[in-house]
Amino acid sequence: MTNTTKLCSSKPIVTVNGKFPGPTIVAREDDTLLIKVVNHVNYNVSIHWTGWADGPAYITQCPIQPGQNYLHNFTLTGQRGTLWWHAHILWLRATVHGAIVILPKLGVPYPFPKPYKEKTIVLSEWWKSDVEELINEASKIGTAPSASDAHTINGHSGSISNCPSQSSYGLPVRAGKTYMLRIINAALNEELFFKIAGHVLTVVEVDAVYTKPYKTDTVFIAPGQTTNVLLTANANAGSNYMVAATTFTDAQIPYDNVTATATLHYIGHTATVSASKKTVLASLPPQNATWVATKFTRSLRSLNSREYPARVPTTVDHSLFFTVGLGANPCQSCNNGVRLVAGINNVTFTMPETALLQAHFFNISGVFTDDFPANPSNPYDYTAPVKIGVNAATMKGTKLYRLPYNATVQIVLQNTAMILSDNHPFHLHGFNFFEVGRGMGNFNPEKDPKMFNLVDPVERNTVGVPAGGWTAIRFIADNPGVWFMHCHLELHTTWGLKMAFVVDNGHGPDQALLPPPADLPKC
Repeated sequence: MTNTTKLCSSKPIVTVNGKFPGPTIVAREDDTLLIKVVNHVNYNVSIHWTGWADGPAYITQCPIQPGQNYLHNFTLTGQRGTLWWHAHILWLRATVHGAIVILPKLGVPYPFPKPYKEKTIVLSEWWKSDVEELINEASKIGTAPSASDAHTINGHSGSISNCPSQSSYGLPVRAGKTYMLRIINAALNEELFFKIAGHVLTVVEVDAVYTKPYKTDTVFIAPGQTTNVLLTANANAGSNYMVAATTFTDAQIPYDNVTATATLHYIGHTATVSASKKTVLASLPPQNATWVATKFTRSLRSLNSREYPARVPTTVDHSLFFTVGLGANPCQSCNNGVRLVAGINNVTFTMPETALLQAHFFNISGVFTDDFPANPSNPYDYTAPVKIGVNAATMKGTKLYRLPYNATVQIVLQNTAMILSDNHPFHLHGFNFFEVGRGMGNFNPEKDPKMFNLVDPVERNTVGVPAGGWTAIRFIADNPGVWFMHCHLELHTTWGLKMAFVVDNGHGPDQALLPPPADLPKC
């Protein structure tokens, strides 16, 4: 626990090594990392990395209990770019998160001109009150907690109206130089626009996969996503420039409307650092600028070069149709007698008390079933406004979907208007996937697949499902184990918008799940 002052008030927060955001881990492709996590707080803790160390509590491992420790051991095989680590239990990732910077192998260049310098930009949310108390109180009455009080850029909100003395992050640049910004959205519940006044950004990578260069003045980034951009310092060096992160939401829900600000300033022979210099303000999109978010998302393409091909599955072994949305279940002690929930194919996922990966590996019965529905049991007009009085109840269960090794999988994620229609950034553990299509309204299985991009679709690990629409993804199930898939809005995950895949072993030891390490935490 670390006492921290922000927004002119103080509170103790859970931190890694006393830092918020936590320390950046820098490594190279194919490096093996040994990371010892020691739990000095009164919460159970788990950290999301990869493999047996993947980290979601009660999915791949039991959490690290107070006073205990766990040595994470994993190899960054075939990965380079920006990823991140974060707590994967309760709402602790509000303050327990940090960057993973994976450099290319020595001697291997970037597929774009080498930047002069690189900077990591972690976007987050900040609450004045205790976040765990907030969600616990909200859960008792079946509703949502209050939105955050501010956004942060590398831990700083910048000056805000009720705390003008709040410090801001400074981004020094030299005129004519090109910088790479590694941007991470570590916010719990808010998709964000990111912008630097007077400068164009060129996207070259998302979720640690290279993209075709895409020039934009506004980056759209959902919780869980990372975006690398090139920034050329070619503006008037006599001014400062606002850096801003602000909420995107096109749902009628409470949100944090406090914009985080930082300052880009020029240094060197042609510029002097001065607080009296004029600051050029950023022209920010409105909070409900769906057109800005959609244009950005639709413009991303895999690099698909000889060195970095896009290996898109062109045939499908398992075609899944998942409705994603909210629901309401009866609850006598809750507000209005109902508890807000969420589900996939109308199943609200129930967290087990034994880690699913161990139950799978050791054939422990009674922990989960492998009958997760491949399609909704009761199809309806998913995106039409729901009439008052319609039954919005969901069923509960710890249901997994079983995949044979190396199966090709297509999932159409269909948003619903049950309760309300909201964006859902979906994250799949254990795999990258290709976003082969997206659209508005209900997915049409006859017409829409004809428009799929199977040549150079963007490859990533977290994808947005638009309010009132659908997204189609494809991946190859070549990683045996149990792999979580969930909405990366923490509130929706808490409400049950999650499921898991169990991927069976293939042939031989190279296609089999390794046994658990001896020091894997116990439940």
